[in-house]
Amino acid sequence: MYTPAGLNDKEQCLREYAPLVKRIAHHLKAKLPGSVEVDDMIQAGMMGLLEASNRYDELRGAQFETYAAQRIRGAMLDELRQSDWLPRSMRRDMRRIEQAIHRLQQQLGKAPSESEIAAEMGMPLPEYQQMLFESRGAQLIYYEDFHDQDGDDGFFDRHEIGSDPDPLDMLRDSRFRNALIQAIEELPERERMLMGMHYEQEMNLREIGEVMGVSESRVCQLHSQAVARLRSRLKGH
Repeated sequence: MYTPAGLNDKEQCLREYAPLVKRIAHHLKAKLPGSVEVDDMIQAGMMGLLEASNRYDELRGAQFETYAAQRIRGAMLDELRQSDWLPRSMRRDMRRIEQAIHRLQQQLGKAPSESEIAAEMGMPLPEYQQMLFESRGAQLIYYEDFHDQDGDDGFFDRHEIGSDPDPLDMLRDSRFRNALIQAIEELPERERMLMGMHYEQEMNLREIGEVMGVSESRVCQLHSQAVARLRSRLKGH
């Protein structure tokens, strides 16, 4: 289908790798709010695949599928950022959760339980769990993290990684990566297992629920809470 000079049949490429686009789209969709349409992500992914096929001759010797997967995922993430897929209200809720976790961590000297976090936020446990479920599009890094809302230097500015930092570059930074690894290791056991299954084994939330013996919605809640714990810990790094 392709030669060292590049892909020679773009239509065949799109047909052959369409399942890859759909697989990546559904994997990302599991982490996002229900308002995100998977068809929109697939459409963006197909554009990323087309771009990969056009540019493949620049990477002679590279595995095309590996390269294409990166371009597909990148195109989907660009589409999500442009469409502002996570409402500001949800980000505010996540910040409230992170702040509550941080306060309790300081007071208790250990990872707080769900009921302790809910009490700290002044709400019943079911209401807190619903907030976690609705924030299931929570990310470890937001672009707004690069600048503090009060005008002070943000977390990423203090790492001196350039004038226009990028989240992927941040994850590649050894200091941040080591802090992230340590923070994951200190998660409560169930949340640590969940993150490993989701990000290392690439299991979807339904599959994780089957392994853990809980519903998919419960896995969503635990994932959001784990991300909030990590963000709270890394901000204080």
